Amino acid sequence: MDRLSIFLTLIVGAMVTGSLITAVLAMGWYSWPAIAGAAGVGFWLSWPISYLISRRIKRQDVGWDETKVDRVDGILPNPAAPEV
Repeated sequence: MDRLSIFLTLIVGAMVTGSLITAVLAMGWYSWPAIAGAAGVGFWLSWPISYLISRRIKRQDVGWDETKVDRVDGILPNPAAPEV
């Protein structure tokens, strides 16, 4: 996991969840299970989508070394370490 995807999760989560809820309401489903389901799916998809966006941003950056990702020891990054 990289730190950029952690920051992007908040932005992407709001965008995806809001879009899904808007789509559910536009289809005429005004029940609370439909809205809660759309919110749950948006919440569930927020991190994988933000991780893909983070990978794409870093792949397109000419100064970024993508091979450093393979040398990560744990799941959570060390706050004092450079970006993974």
